[in-house]
Amino acid sequence: MAQLFLALLHYPVLNRLGDTIASAVTNLDLHDLARSCRTYAVPACYIVTPLKDQRSLANRLTAHWIEGIGGEILPERREALKLLRVVESLSSAVEDVAQRSGQSPILWATSAKTGEGPLPHCEARALLEREKRPFLLLFGTGWGLAPEILDVVDAVLEPIAGIDGYNHLPVRSAASIMLDRLLGRR
Repeated sequence: MAQLFLALLHYPVLNRLGDTIASAVTNLDLHDLARSCRTYAVPACYIVTPLKDQRSLANRLTAHWIEGIGGEILPERREALKLLRVVESLSSAVEDVAQRSGQSPILWATSAKTGEGPLPHCEARALLEREKRPFLLLFGTGWGLAPEILDVVDAVLEPIAGIDGYNHLPVRSAASIMLDRLLGRR
């Protein structure tokens, strides 16, 4: 099976008005994404923000759990948070995946919006089982990934559909569901 990496983009993402922005890093996203990635054996999770203060914050938060007292108290949390890589751009994440695996990754995006020709989860899972190249799965914060990201990916996965049309999952919940659909036991 191909390696699946994950990236949480804080830029470029949209705000509720459709403007491209850089969103804030949140402590909950860091912890929950790291734990989900560790559960599904994702080799690395990239936290992407061009904002120096947000990278500093993310690094400070993770250091508490990796090098500080937090890791001593909860070693399983340390193990998960070691998977986080704080980077300033998507290209930095792509370069790191290529360096780790020896090949450029296939880029997949996620979106809560229905678009043209989304890649169904079952087909994405089959590609992961068949391909040798790594994959980098992109999630957006705010109101989703900006169009310039969606324009450069190899595929956009189908949205996670709820029951009655309400479609506003927290990104960390969406990531957990998506990881289970793509990598979970069947």
